[in-house]
Amino acid sequence: MYIKLSLMNDFLKEFKDRGYFYQCTDEKTLSKKLNEDSIKGYIGFDCTAKSLHVGSLLQIMCLRLMQKHGHKPIVLIGGGTTRIGDPSGKDKTRKILDEKEIENNIKSIEIILKKFLNTSDEKVSPIFVNNYSWLKNLNYISFLRDIGRHFTINKMLSFDSVKLRLEREQSLSYMEFNYMILQAYDFLELNKKHNCLLQIGGSDQWGNIVNGVELIKRHSSNEVYGLTTELITLASGAKMGKTESGAIWLDKELFSVFDYWQFWRNTDDRDVLKFLKMFTDLKLNEIEEINNQDINQQKIILANEATKMLHGIEDAKKAESIAKNTFSDDSSGKNLPDIKINKSYIDKDIINLISIIKKDLSKSEIRRLIKSNGVKINNETITEEKFNISKELIDKNNFIKLSIGKKNHYKIVFI
Repeated sequence: MYIKLSLMNDFLKEFKDRGYFYQCTDEKTLSKKLNEDSIKGYIGFDCTAKSLHVGSLLQIMCLRLMQKHGHKPIVLIGGGTTRIGDPSGKDKTRKILDEKEIENNIKSIEIILKKFLNTSDEKVSPIFVNNYSWLKNLNYISFLRDIGRHFTINKMLSFDSVKLRLEREQSLSYMEFNYMILQAYDFLELNKKHNCLLQIGGSDQWGNIVNGVELIKRHSSNEVYGLTTELITLASGAKMGKTESGAIWLDKELFSVFDYWQFWRNTDDRDVLKFLKMFTDLKLNEIEEINNQDINQQKIILANEATKMLHGIEDAKKAESIAKNTFSDDSSGKNLPDIKINKSYIDKDIINLISIIKKDLSKSEIRRLIKSNGVKINNETITEEKFNISKELIDKNNFIKLSIGKKNHYKIVFI
């Protein structure tokens, strides 16, 4: 249900204006509630890896937007549910991590999230919770009696996360089937412990969120709300957060500051305006003015703003400077992040080296790149497939600049 913009809460209005909004369980009542008081709302993050990636960034921006409008976010790190695995959007059962790995991932993810969120203002500073604290000691019989009775198999089978797996005749374990009940229980626990009134998630989480809203209503008669965001795909059709070479991690140990800046700088022209709204703190009227500028300048602004948010203004400026120097024809590449390669690749052909650097490229694709003058070493075009990386090419600093296409430049250090 849509409500008049003049009556809409400021948080919800900006949520829509920035392109986040997809669905809400009761938009009119939620808007009224947000106008009356500051509330607590939560977003959950599983901890299946050491770092979140750009695919999680929209949810992080929602937490920032809550803070901006005076509301207090709850960040739920799924130490418990990670041990099971969310079947939403998955084709197979997720690998189960050991206890120590999960704990290390939780610590790393909290550090990343604190870079994005205001932790100094008590009114809006985030509350971090780990659902393992209440899931680990559940009594199975009591849980089935008190919580399980509110769920019907008929309805659980109707949710896309289950239905799609079954339609494809792909295995769905009983463990994963229970995920939606546990997520609903998380919302109930947060409502009881912290008076949490809102859950936000991607549109693929709609069924799980609605389950939580309904469970709380049946269990305690409290009124709570669910809000979902669009699932973002690039103009090219690819999934946000993934590239040919892998995930765009938010941890600079896994994905360098320069590569992060370059990811945003390489945004498809068709996505730039959308991403300026979604992934920067720039005011919407500023973005409209920026939209009148040259498209390459818009991309630089996007890259600077997005990188500044995660890595700080100095690193953003440094990345821009490196990019300017790197893409000039006479750049030596010395300021690029190092890629260390074993000395055994000296005196071997260029195809072997590129296949190590760009694992997504087949050897036939590399050959086609060479034939189309798409490969350079130290700014010199390579025209021979059997071109060897000789010792003479490596300067006194023991590195070469390798360029693959117009946008991919690497500083190869031989060790």
